[in-house]
Amino acid sequence: MALLDVADVTVRFGGVTAVDGASISAEQSRITGLIGPNGAGKTTLFNVITGLQPPTAGTVRLGGRNLARWPPSRRARAGMGRTFQRLEAFGSLTVRENVLVAREIHQGVKGLLRGSGSRVDELLERVGISGYAAHRADAVPTGVARLLEMARVLAIDPRLLLLDEPSSGLDESETAAFGALLRELAAEDRTILLVEHDMDLVMSVCDVIHVLEFGRIIASGTPEEIRADTRVQEAYLGAEPASATGGQP
Repeated sequence: MALLDVADVTVRFGGVTAVDGASISAEQSRITGLIGPNGAGKTTLFNVITGLQPPTAGTVRLGGRNLARWPPSRRARAGMGRTFQRLEAFGSLTVRENVLVAREIHQGVKGLLRGSGSRVDELLERVGISGYAAHRADAVPTGVARLLEMARVLAIDPRLLLLDEPSSGLDESETAAFGALLRELAAEDRTILLVEHDMDLVMSVCDVIHVLEFGRIIASGTPEEIRADTRVQEAYLGAEPASATGGQP
């Protein structure tokens, strides 16, 4: 069953069509990939889903509910959490304080009084950055900052995770651990929509992949089906789809 259903979404900016009749879904407890070249419209589509960008046409449904006119805050309260390509942490706060702030925004001060501190420590341990808890967020390596974004979004306990280039800046071992974390989250009944350029990661963790080119969905299917799709080979994966290991396009 689809937790998220995006139907026939179009976004126009003046005479430019950024997203053109795109339809995708994200099944409950599954990891769904959204891939495509830079400028394909992936982030714009994420902005529509999270309420930051109104669509010119089309609908977004979460758990069967039409989200038209729902602001981002209401969508977050309904269980939608997102990371961004651009790091969003508060640089003057510590890593731990950043996650506490995310909990406070979501739950309020009363929520913090009910054991949020221990929950934050658990999240830092889970994403692998507990050793940086007392470090200022603007002084940690890029990979740690990226994992901090993951801890911050998990702090609001979302049922739907929209992850925009979450492995950017991670080394090989961190990326492998991150992929394992995504699979664990899906097994815990989280639904994940993943925008990612690391094809090794996408092909290893995703159940279904949608491919976006020039604002249009040109293919949808399992990793094996996407590897074999000639349109995807031409648009994105290159001449050797069986390996599907190319990083940045």
